[in-house]
Amino acid sequence: MRINWKVLIISLAIVYGISFVGSLFTSSTVNSDWYDSVKPSITSPNWVFPVVWNILFFLIALSLYFAWTSTRKKDKSTKKRIAIIFGINLFLNVAWSFLFFRIQNPLWAFFELIVLWFSIISMLVLTWRIKKLSFYFLIPYSLWVSFAGILNWLIAFG
Repeated sequence: MRINWKVLIISLAIVYGISFVGSLFTSSTVNSDWYDSVKPSITSPNWVFPVVWNILFFLIALSLYFAWTSTRKKDKSTKKRIAIIFGINLFLNVAWSFLFFRIQNPLWAFFELIVLWFSIISMLVLTWRIKKLSFYFLIPYSLWVSFAGILNWLIAFG
C-alpha cells in the first residue's frame, strides 16, 4: 500500500487543528473546583483524558485518510459526503466541550452528545461502505463517546 503523504498530513492537520479548538474549552476547566464537584466516581483520572483523546484523534484522522484515499477521484459525491459527515462530527465534538466545560451545562451537553453519537454512527455506516479499515479505526471513538455519555448522564441526571 502506497501512502499519500499529502492527504495523510491534511487529515492529521484538520483533525488535530479542530481538536485543539476543543481543548481550549476543556483544559482550563478540567482541574477546576466545578469539575471536581460534578464528576462521578467512575470517572477516569484527569491525565487519562488527553492521552485517550490524542489516540482517538489519531485514529479519526486515519479513518478520514483511508476513507478519502479509498474513494475514486471521480467520485465527488462520496468525497463530499466524507467531508460533510466528518466535518459535522468534528464540529459536534468541539461543541460538546464548549457546552460541558465552558458553559458548564451538563444537561445541554448530554443532549448534544446524543447528536454527536448519531454523527459517529453516520461515520461508521459511511466508512463501512467505503473501507472496512476506516470503519475499524472509529470503533474506539464510538466506545469512548459512549462512556462519556454515561458520565455525562450521571452528572446531568444522577
